[in-house]
Amino acid sequence: MITDIHGNASALKAVLSEIDNRNNIDHIYCLGDMIGIGPDSNEVLETLFSRADTSMITGNHDEGILALAKGQRYPKSHSHVKEHHQWILDRMDKSFIPKLDQLPRTIEKNIEGYSILFIHYQIEYSKINKHISKDPFSSIVKPSVSNLEYLFKGHNEDLICFGHHHPIHYFKGNKTTYLNPGSLGCNHKPTAPYAIVRIENSKVDVYLEEATYDNSSFLESYHGLQVPERDFILQVFHGNQI
Repeated sequence: MITDIHGNASALKAVLSEIDNRNNIDHIYCLGDMIGIGPDSNEVLETLFSRADTSMITGNHDEGILALAKGQRYPKSHSHVKEHHQWILDRMDKSFIPKLDQLPRTIEKNIEGYSILFIHYQIEYSKINKHISKDPFSSIVKPSVSNLEYLFKGHNEDLICFGHHHPIHYFKGNKTTYLNPGSLGCNHKPTAPYAIVRIENSKVDVYLEEATYDNSSFLESYHGLQVPERDFILQVFHGNQI
């Protein structure tokens, strides 16, 4: 499970290198927000779309940028990042637009008798097909088993995998296990978190992992490329590491 890459190609490559070296991973699920924030949109999307073992869903940043690309209504709730999203779009290889547009919001799987939901963050059933301009994603709640059980009430899956909120979440409720592997691309240290889930012999094991990488060139690129709101981004999403 990987999520919230946010245009950080260096972090993505570090994680995929570890995954590929294991030789025991059947499939990779990417839980949205592949782009936005970081400037490496083309490299990230090329890496992900070139893999046959990877499934992706869209997140709010992906959908906000798609709305701009398609000339659709942009969400008012994201107005503070509209200039940034436009900057990302202006530099994106437009061949990725239809590919992003074909991605689903959710994936539901049954593996070895275990039901699994992959979603960027909770969406109420009445909003599951609503455009991003309608703010379908629920408000973020503080990580706790009680909050997540309330947030995802009505869901009966054995495992719910999500992202959006950047800290790691791993909670076991009465029926459901809630897993957010943490933002791969936005961290306050040069590590990229991800998770491995093993379903075997009627048992689910979750392993929280992180890849260490050199993020200096990536962080410096915010200034070199004159990324909009770079000082704010480097402070809030990368902990002012430079």
